[in-house]
Amino acid sequence: MISDFAVFLTIVIMVGIDYAIGIPSQKLQVPSKFKPTRDDRGWIMNPIGPNPWWTVVVAPIPALLCTILIFMDQQITAVIINRKEHKLLKGCGYHLDLLMVGFMLGICSIMGLPWFVAATVLSISHVNSLKLESECSAPGEQPKFLGIREQRLTGLLIFVLMGCSVFMTGALQFIPMPVLYGVFLYMGASSLKGIQFFDRLKLFGMPPKHQPDFIYLRHVPLRKVHLFTLIQLTCLVLLWVIKTSPAAIVFPMMVLALVFIRKLMDLCFSKRELSWLDDLMPESKKKKLDDATKKAKAEEESEKMLDHGEDKVVQIPMESSQLLHSPQKKSNSSRNDSN
Repeated sequence: MISDFAVFLTIVIMVGIDYAIGIPSQKLQVPSKFKPTRDDRGWIMNPIGPNPWWTVVVAPIPALLCTILIFMDQQITAVIINRKEHKLLKGCGYHLDLLMVGFMLGICSIMGLPWFVAATVLSISHVNSLKLESECSAPGEQPKFLGIREQRLTGLLIFVLMGCSVFMTGALQFIPMPVLYGVFLYMGASSLKGIQFFDRLKLFGMPPKHQPDFIYLRHVPLRKVHLFTLIQLTCLVLLWVIKTSPAAIVFPMMVLALVFIRKLMDLCFSKRELSWLDDLMPESKKKKLDDATKKAKAEEESEKMLDHGEDKVVQIPMESSQLLHSPQKKSNSSRNDSN
C-alpha cells in the first residue's frame, strides 16, 4: 500500500523538509486567479481569429497530422496496457477512452485549452498499482499474479482531483520544482523495467556469459539482436531531434514512417527472427512456450528411443555354446516356450 502511494508520499515529505529547512529552491509557478492565461481573450476562442480566410482551407492538412499523432499515441498506450500478461477482461473499454479523447479535444479547441492524450507512464503506473497477487504463507514463496482490479473509480477520482487542482493554487505553489523533476524521472525510469528495447540496450555492455536467459537470444544471433536495437535507437534519436527542431510539424508523419521502416526490416531479418524480436507476446509467456516445446520434443525423442530398443533382441553369450534371448516380444517368447 505504501508503494502504491509512493509518489504522493514523496511529494508531501519533501515539501515538508523544504518548508522546515527553508531551502531556497524554485517553486511551482501557478496563477493566483481562475481566469484565462491571457487577458486579451475569453473562454471561447474565435476559430479564425486574426488569420486570413484561406487558413480554413489548408487547416485540414495539419489537423490530419495531429489526428495521426493523437490516434497512435492513444493506441500505443492501449496496446502496452492491454498486454496478455495483464489478463484484462474489459479491454474493449479503450475504445470508449478514444471516443472521450476525441470529444474532449473538440471542447478544448473551442475553449483554447491544452490538448490531452493518454499518458503512457502514468497509465503503466496506474495499472501496476491495481495488480492482484495471491497471499502466500510459505517463507520465500513468490506471490502469484492473479490479474488487475478492473474498475474506473480510481481513474475518475484522479481526473476529478486534477480538475480540482485549479482551485488548490495556494498549496501547489509550495511544491519545489526539483521534487517534481525527481518524481517524474523516477516514474519514467521505473516504467522502463520489462521493456525489451531497454533490456537489449543493456546487452551492449554485458559479456555473453552474464547475459540473462532472454528467449530471443536462444533463437536469434547476438549480432542480429544488436543490429535490430541499433535501428530502433536510430529511429528514436531521429524522432527526438525532429521533435525539438523547428520541423516539429512533421513529427506525426515521421511516426507514421516507422511502419515502412519496420517493413524494410524484412530485407535484413528473416520472418522467424522478427517473430522473436518484435512480437506482442510477453517475454515470460514466450519463454514458457519455448520450454514446453523443448520438453515435449525431448519426451518424444526418448519415446522413440525406447520403442526402437524394444524391437532389438539382446543376445548374451554364455559359457555353453547357447545364446540367451531376452523375451522382448510376445512372438519370440511363445516360440522359445514351445522349444
